[in-house]
Amino acid sequence: MTGTIQQISISPGGVPNHAIPEATLTTTGIQGEAWRYPFHGGLKRAILLITSEGLDDLTAQGFPVYPGALAENLTTLGLNRRLLRLGQQFQVGQPDTGQAIIQLTQVRLPCDTLSVYRPTIQAAMYDARAQACDPKSPVWGLSGFYASVIEPGVLRPGDPISLLE
Repeated sequence: MTGTIQQISISPGGVPNHAIPEATLTTTGIQGEAWRYPFHGGLKRAILLITSEGLDDLTAQGFPVYPGALAENLTTLGLNRRLLRLGQQFQVGQPDTGQAIIQLTQVRLPCDTLSVYRPTIQAAMYDARAQACDPKSPVWGLSGFYASVIEPGVLRPGDPISLLE
């Protein structure tokens, strides 16, 4: 499974995140990112990844979302959210800038902050099956995945992201 980084985003806290042209990815997240609440971030939740196709699914349901809107750090293009699994590792970036390796660690539990996009968005992107880590959930991956950073690197929009076997 291979895709590209559509957008890299950071925020001083809250939503939305704003696009940046380049990111230095460290084991604690993207340099310059700030988290408003203590339950975000940390080594197991250093970054949040959401697929552009998942955003398209939410947009089709009438939610006014776009890359960065859901506080994700990496918006990908070409990764199938239905095939993403906890524990998978991805190589991200270009060889000349020091490719990073990330590992999916947790399904994101969407918080009430996202209600700014409509109060029903949490139910549209997360259900009991997703909470139980059941990839057969029809909403699997819509809320995004937290990831830890195994190897730091520098990332830019357009960089490849590939599943490591």
